[in-house]
Amino acid sequence: MDWIEIIILVVAGVLVGFINTLAGGGSIVSLSVLMMLGLPAPIANATNRIGILFQTLTATTSFRQQKVLDLKKAGKLAFPAILGSLAGAWIAVDINEEILEKAIGVIMLFMLVFIFYKPQKYIYGRKDVQEKPLTWIHFVIFFFIGIYGGFIHMGVGYFLLAAIVVGAGFDLVKANAIKVFIVLAYIPFTIFVFIGFDQINWGYGLTLAVGNFVGAFVASRLAVTKGVDFVKWVIVIVILTTAADMFGLFDFKEMISTLLTIKNP
Repeated sequence: MDWIEIIILVVAGVLVGFINTLAGGGSIVSLSVLMMLGLPAPIANATNRIGILFQTLTATTSFRQQKVLDLKKAGKLAFPAILGSLAGAWIAVDINEEILEKAIGVIMLFMLVFIFYKPQKYIYGRKDVQEKPLTWIHFVIFFFIGIYGGFIHMGVGYFLLAAIVVGAGFDLVKANAIKVFIVLAYIPFTIFVFIGFDQINWGYGLTLAVGNFVGAFVASRLAVTKGVDFVKWVIVIVILTTAADMFGLFDFKEMISTLLTIKNP
C-alpha cells in the first residue's frame, strides 16, 4: 500500500470517526475514499465496517466511562437491530455491483438533506417518553434500521438518533451513546457475513480504522459539536464528487491512479 493511500485513509478515518460519533453520515467519506482508491462498491461497503467496529468500540467505552450510556435499554434495542443487520448484509453481498454503486450514489445525495438541516438542532429528549417501557413497535423500527445498517450503513446514525430521541425519549447526548452501542453490537455480525464472501480488503480496512479510533475518541470527549460546520462542507464536496464519479461524469479512480503513478514512477 502506497504512503499516499495510508495518509488519505487515516485522515478520512479521523473525519468518519468524529462525524459518526457525534451524529451520523460519516461513512459517506470512507466509502467515497475507498471507491476512489479503486475498490469495487461491494468491497468498499464491506471494508468500511472494519473502521466502524473500532470507532464504535472506542466511543462506547468512552461514553460508558462518562456514565451517559443506558446499557439496559441499549441492549434491548440492539437485539432487533442485530437481526436486521444480518438480513441487510446478506442483501449487500448478493446484490449486483452496478446496482449497489447507483444505490450508494442516490443515498449520498439524499443524505445532503440531513447534513444541511442538522437533526440535532430540532430533536430533543422527552423524560416522560424515556421512562416508558419499550414496546413491539420499537423493536420493529430497530429491526428495519438494522437491515439498512447491515446493507449499506451510511447514514444509519441519523435514523438511529431519530428513533432513540423521538421514539424512546432520550436527549441527544444519551442517544449518541446508545446509538454507538447498537452499531457496535451489530457490526461484528455483518463483518462475519462479509468475511464469508471474501469481500473485505484488510489492509485498507485496518488503516482506515486507525483514523476511526482517533476521531471517535476526540468526538466522544467533546461536549459541543465545535467544528462540525467545517466538516459538513467537506462531506458535501465529497458527496458531489463521488456521485459525479458513480454516474459517469468524471473518473476519479483514474485520477488517483495517475497521481500514485506520478509519485511512484
